[in-house]
Amino acid sequence: MTPEQQRDLLTAGTEEILPAGELYERLLASAKERRPLRVKQGFDPTAPDIHLGHSVGLRKLRQFQDLGHQVVLIVGNYTGMVGDPSGRNKTRPQLTEDQVEDNARTYLEQFFKVLERDPAPPRLPVEVHRNGDWFSKMTFMEVMRLASQYTIARMLERDDFSKRYAAQQPIAIHELFYPLMQGYDSVAIRADVELGATEQKFNLIVGRTLQELHEQRPQVVMTLPVLPGLDGVQRMSKSLGNYIGVTDEPSNMFGKVMSLPDAAMALYWRLVTDANTEELARVNASLGDPSVNPMQIKKQLGQRLVRMYHGVEAAERAQSDFELQFSKRATPEHLEEFGRAALDAVAKDITQPTVLDYAVASGISESRGAARRMVEQRAVRVDDELVAAWDQVFDPAHAHIVRIGRKMRRYRPD
Repeated sequence: MTPEQQRDLLTAGTEEILPAGELYERLLASAKERRPLRVKQGFDPTAPDIHLGHSVGLRKLRQFQDLGHQVVLIVGNYTGMVGDPSGRNKTRPQLTEDQVEDNARTYLEQFFKVLERDPAPPRLPVEVHRNGDWFSKMTFMEVMRLASQYTIARMLERDDFSKRYAAQQPIAIHELFYPLMQGYDSVAIRADVELGATEQKFNLIVGRTLQELHEQRPQVVMTLPVLPGLDGVQRMSKSLGNYIGVTDEPSNMFGKVMSLPDAAMALYWRLVTDANTEELARVNASLGDPSVNPMQIKKQLGQRLVRMYHGVEAAERAQSDFELQFSKRATPEHLEEFGRAALDAVAKDITQPTVLDYAVASGISESRGAARRMVEQRAVRVDDELVAAWDQVFDPAHAHIVRIGRKMRRYRPD
């Protein structure tokens, strides 16, 4: 592609590019010098799995990779131990080095569900760095020198810090290091471009400041939209439980998509699918057509996402199972199971477990309290019969089908 065509592709779907016009200048220089841009994004492994919210940045990185630029992934094993304060109203709990490293191993595999591990030339393999590679080697004096390159006044310009300070909520000193650490990552790998969600804007700009102080050309900042979670309101997050993981089982992934509010569908189609401009235009037209049932567009979205991460056969089976399970009131062939051991672990010595025990043992409900609320909302069925009382018991010697909301599990006695 020409630099103009690259600019048009790469800027599509972004929120902001700073400084304005700088990306195009870098692309022109890249073409003239035959030097690929170094394009960076960092991911803190604070949880073991990557979700669709992460894929928004990864898909933009894939565009850069397909254009022949050098994608650089930073696994934040040291920033992960600090915890990103962006968008937080309190200090994050600190993780241990072992916890972060365990999560990092799964991240390294899941990155390549979107990016290409060994692409054919002229595309370049992805560079992957742990930021502990440089932070672990810093002396205390070097840390102090880094800290001297930014002021408290500038840090308090961050929206989350300023709100917490005004509300007299505690801000731990180590939290102030997070933007400096993320910014120094850009210095360490000499980034030309850095991607991040809109809430990362402050951190990305810190990177520009530090690069300039280290006599590097400041990076271009590209911010991307934040993907809402399954509630359609709050950002997708593991901690909020409103996420779709890229490694979710096909049926689970499809079912989660079907629980999305209709209003979120256009954004999901645009941010996390491989639909081209023409297809997106057709989807938007269908969503605006009162004669088209939004459920059909949602099924197409579910099948598209399952196909992207699990293949065509899995996508077709996931849709078929969903339709059997929820449209035709039948039991799908491919159904997750749990046994007597899981039930006994929850019910302990109780000989007649209640529906709450089955709900927790199945893994659908996190707690008896959550299961009880679902019973009260008339959202629980056992063997296709509505459960009216939370203390209703079921014989553990017999098999049962437990359905809670849109999720279903088969209990088989061992």
